[in-house]
Amino acid sequence: MELKAENVIFWVSDWFNDTSLSPAFSLFFSRVIILATIFLLAIAADYLCRYFINSVVHRIVKSTKAEWDDLLFDRKLLNKLALTVPAVMIYFLIPLAFPEQPLALSWILKFCIVYIIAVVLRFFSSFLNILLELTNRKESLKDRPVKGLFQTLQVLLFFIGTILIISVVIDKSPWSLFAGLGASAAILMLVFKDTIMGFVSGIQLSANDMLRPGDWITVPRHGANGRVIEVTLNTVKVRNFDNTIITIPPYALVSDSFQNWRGMEESGGRRIKRAVHIDMNSVRFCTHEMLERFFQIDGIKEYVESRENLSGHLRLTNIGLFRAYLNKYIRTLPECNEDLMILVRYLEAADKGMPVEIYFFTADKEWVLYETLQADVLDHIMAILPEFDLRVFQSPSGADFRFLSGV
Repeated sequence: MELKAENVIFWVSDWFNDTSLSPAFSLFFSRVIILATIFLLAIAADYLCRYFINSVVHRIVKSTKAEWDDLLFDRKLLNKLALTVPAVMIYFLIPLAFPEQPLALSWILKFCIVYIIAVVLRFFSSFLNILLELTNRKESLKDRPVKGLFQTLQVLLFFIGTILIISVVIDKSPWSLFAGLGASAAILMLVFKDTIMGFVSGIQLSANDMLRPGDWITVPRHGANGRVIEVTLNTVKVRNFDNTIITIPPYALVSDSFQNWRGMEESGGRRIKRAVHIDMNSVRFCTHEMLERFFQIDGIKEYVESRENLSGHLRLTNIGLFRAYLNKYIRTLPECNEDLMILVRYLEAADKGMPVEIYFFTADKEWVLYETLQADVLDHIMAILPEFDLRVFQSPSGADFRFLSGV
């Protein structure tokens, strides 16, 4: 004989026929007994699932050498999915307790479906978080801004889940709701404008390898000058070197220009490019006495002799010998990368004297050491200038005018 919900509840109520209870009370106690049985079965199913996961699955996970299954088990991902088992059991058994009350049964079934959808959404959201963590552990993807992509998938997941829940509550097909949303696409575009633009910009930043977590970037318009610590769907977080945090929309980095110092850090050195302005009134041809004195400076005599062998008699200048000295001095620095360009040149003379520019690369790219070396080189240049009878150009100050006036 076919088992129907009406047959079960009346079969249980027959147990109370020999009692003095009225038919209404008999039916009520029958419903309570059936509900208690259903919930006990649901609790038992939940316990059996957790026992299976924590014993059998746990042993299987620990016996493998893979890392991903340990992470799935440690994050209790299967336990979250197991929460659907008692809900599914209640969904299929609850009609036995309410055969003659379709309205109450309908709302209970809707609640079960909504609960199952919510649990599944939570499961997939946690699964995406684990995938993100596993992705960040891979060396090839560790520095990629993939968090925004996973956040976009989570937003899409919850959007679809919300539509499904609404369709269950109002008894409408989810396809009709999606069709209705298509008509209001303009409103959705306005509401989710930042999210959509952030998603598209994140894809561009990742596909073109324009930005990675850990990069040193400079964005003057937004006051950013520091390390990228996180790239999400809607923001790029930058920790400035004064330890302040700047948040920048990803689309601002795509629409505007920004400076990424990663190329410098991955190259063989960091550039030092500085100019010293020489007072042109101190530039002159070298006399015999001046050459005898300059020959005491390391490398000058060898340079003069090599030039004379190539070009015969030369009218040497003190600034020319100074330039040759700087070229050799830079090459003797242990921090200088001689595989990259080394240059000492004159810039265009102007009202502030003759600029002599040094251009070379340091092998050490760490900021503090770079600035220290740069300062040491400039200190040396300032100190050696008088040895070549040269002066640094400096605009007159108030103290200079007072000295001339004898005040």
